[in-house]
Amino acid sequence: MRLVIFDVDGTLVDSQADIIASMRAAFGDQNLTPPVRADILGIVGLSLDVAMHKLAPEADNARLVRAYKDSYADLRRANGAASSPLYPGARAVLDALAARDDVLLGVATGKSKRGLDGLIEAHGLQGLFATQQVADFHPSKPHPSMIHAALSETGTDATHAVMIGDTSYDLDMAAAAGVRGIGVAWGYHLRGQLGAAHTVIDRFEDLHGVLDTLWSDIP
Repeated sequence: MRLVIFDVDGTLVDSQADIIASMRAAFGDQNLTPPVRADILGIVGLSLDVAMHKLAPEADNARLVRAYKDSYADLRRANGAASSPLYPGARAVLDALAARDDVLLGVATGKSKRGLDGLIEAHGLQGLFATQQVADFHPSKPHPSMIHAALSETGTDATHAVMIGDTSYDLDMAAAAGVRGIGVAWGYHLRGQLGAAHTVIDRFEDLHGVLDTLWSDIP
């Protein structure tokens, strides 16, 4: 079996509008000047407590995290799937991979379990992912814990797995876990930051050919 592990924010879904709005709400809760857009998107993928400390090391971290989560949950309830739309081609590729007898799908995300559950429900993705690794139970990316757990849960060897993500955190995590990383060019880190990637794709549809090439030399 092959295991294809996806990051979520910036890879499967474009959640930047809600991320930025919630970050501004969290900083406003403490009467702090919010970070600029580039700095906010630069921490997407990190666990929330780590991200907040990086953005505001002197602030009340726990309060920032709580305010962010409350704002994000409110936006998701109000807007449903439109809150974090799937990128073009994402659903078709997920469905095609899920239909293969030799492929399992997984998720490794800096989201909380509550956040991932809400997104999966909003997009009707229930039952698609054989393993779901979230920030609640692991050190922040790029620590390889999430990938190690995904491999263990699915009984997959590292040589038969790939990690797909839009940030350096995703691809550094893949390298640390001994799996190959595929970067995506449509996410929140620039292509030049994805140096740990085996390759970088520009469209979701390109993933099929890249996976077949990567797996062609694996028995």
